[in-house]
Amino acid sequence: MTDNLLGHETAIRLGFFFAVLTAMAAWEALVPRRRLSQPKMLRWTGNLGIVAVNTLIVRALFPAVPVTAALIAADRGWGVFNMVAVPDWLAVAASVVLLDLAIYGQHVMFHAVPAFWRLHRMHHADLDFDVTTGIRFHPLEIVLSVFIKMAAIIVLGAPAVAVLIFEVLLNATSMFNHGNVSLPAAFDWVLRWVVVTPDMHRVHHSVIRTETDSNFGFNLTWWDRLFGTYRRQPEKGHDAMTIGLPVFRDPKWLRLDRLVIQPFVDPPLPAAGP
Repeated sequence: MTDNLLGHETAIRLGFFFAVLTAMAAWEALVPRRRLSQPKMLRWTGNLGIVAVNTLIVRALFPAVPVTAALIAADRGWGVFNMVAVPDWLAVAASVVLLDLAIYGQHVMFHAVPAFWRLHRMHHADLDFDVTTGIRFHPLEIVLSVFIKMAAIIVLGAPAVAVLIFEVLLNATSMFNHGNVSLPAAFDWVLRWVVVTPDMHRVHHSVIRTETDSNFGFNLTWWDRLFGTYRRQPEKGHDAMTIGLPVFRDPKWLRLDRLVIQPFVDPPLPAAGP
């Protein structure tokens, strides 16, 4: 089974990626939550362009990982679940949950450590919030994230099937919770007890720093609630809140070439008022 997973890992991940991206884009077109401030073509060219760059870099540097890391750990007996006898279903379920916790911790770290924030701020510099924001990350952040995930997988001894499930879920939920889509308030309230919703995560993309440093989860909401980083609503409400950062407000920073160099430049200050 694991050989089949590895052999079809790329097809499985790409299939889910394009299916969720297409579904979310259609949902956004039918029931948008907010009016976009920038032309979609400008933003999507840059955001999808950086995804293509990231894919080429990761596949060149780390072919078939992190599933490969799980297979190597299993073969060599590394990690908790390769050392402790537990039912397969428990190892898979626990690995998916604990890997989600690791990504929550990584996200908090990327906000707290200045050098990592320089990489991660590109994700936050988007001037709108939609499905493509959820896949807009700097290549260096993606490479660092791969190393962190591989370390977590090896420490846990996560089964390969759990890693594949987690990777598909992480990618899908990131596109979902960045969606510019409307959910009934009652349904959103129920759903966010388990899964991060677009209204919950949108708060994280507020220009107000105390709101930016909240709602770090991508998949499960439990970690924000447990560690005190959960914020229910933005101060100004979802319709009036400003998306992005106080810097990089010029739309030229939405271009692919500018996305790549953002970590290496000092943030341009906003234009002075009259």
